[in-house]
Amino acid sequence: METFESLVRAEFNPKTVYLNTASTGLLPARTVAALAEAARMRAEGRPLGPLHADVEAARAAFARLAGVPVERVAAGSSVAAYTGLVAASLPAGAEVLTAEDDFTSVVNPFHTRGDLKVRIVPLERLAESVRPGTALVAVSAAQSADGRIADLPALREAAREHGARTYIDFSQAGAWLPMEADAYDFTVTVCYKWLMGPHGAGFLVVPEDFGGLLPLLAGWVAGENPWDSCYGPVAELAHSARRFDLPPALFSFAGLRRSLELLEELGVDAVRAHDLALADRFRTGLAGLGHAPVPAPGSAIVSVPGLGHRQPELSEAGIEVSDRAGNLRASFHLYNTPEDVDRLLDALSA
Repeated sequence: METFESLVRAEFNPKTVYLNTASTGLLPARTVAALAEAARMRAEGRPLGPLHADVEAARAAFARLAGVPVERVAAGSSVAAYTGLVAASLPAGAEVLTAEDDFTSVVNPFHTRGDLKVRIVPLERLAESVRPGTALVAVSAAQSADGRIADLPALREAAREHGARTYIDFSQAGAWLPMEADAYDFTVTVCYKWLMGPHGAGFLVVPEDFGGLLPLLAGWVAGENPWDSCYGPVAELAHSARRFDLPPALFSFAGLRRSLELLEELGVDAVRAHDLALADRFRTGLAGLGHAPVPAPGSAIVSVPGLGHRQPELSEAGIEVSDRAGNLRASFHLYNTPEDVDRLLDALSA
């Protein structure tokens, strides 16, 4: 029987100490093989039907991960596109509540609408700032810059009390923080970070009644029968969230299908325990070096103020982290080890 460690060793062989999943996740070997096979199919002129089947398999796997029926999952490519779709559904003058310094793709489309009231508050005050008249609360489950986790239970309760909808981005938390997408009106996730897929694939989860979204981006793939919807107006939109699909990057979904299969084999609970143990090991080591990270308990992302300038020298030493607003950001995922953590700590102590 394969163990967590043996499965991971079979899929990953990084050539660096890679602690930068919050920027881009590593691709499993099976995903790389699927990408190569997809490219061969295209190069050899073979029918691409299997690649379209990969889109549906990836959608189904993501639905299981998110805890929702597959009929509520739309396949696309970017957070910004789906934020724009949600923004377009709001009436003029609607109030949107967002967190200070959240990732641009989560918030900017609400600003570019020009006729919405966008209110910005510190992340820690988000739930208490929901008020009568708030139409939507939009926030990342985990902050890109520093890993802080939104108080989602409190936010759900406040939104329910005041009749506000919720839009949660799980791009920085998809494999280590339970999604529970059914608890929110809309969730969005890109898959090239913690879900370890190629760039160009993402998902939107919508309510059963679609939450007032209009299929403004609908093309032929949004039809109930896509291959009968290639010319002229779509006669019948998909009865499911597929009506919000964007034309799929077929190679990306072919690879993503295998990445999600690996996550299901490993188990999200095991991945979460692994990731958080490494992050806590790093936090403990930082205290011994006299450094205090941004408080983000329970997060797989650790951000250390004042050390961002060391990113280039760490990269030269074969340790990949990020510099975010002057902070050194390290993010720990299933392919990392305690030895990786200790090597980073040793480098920082020098």
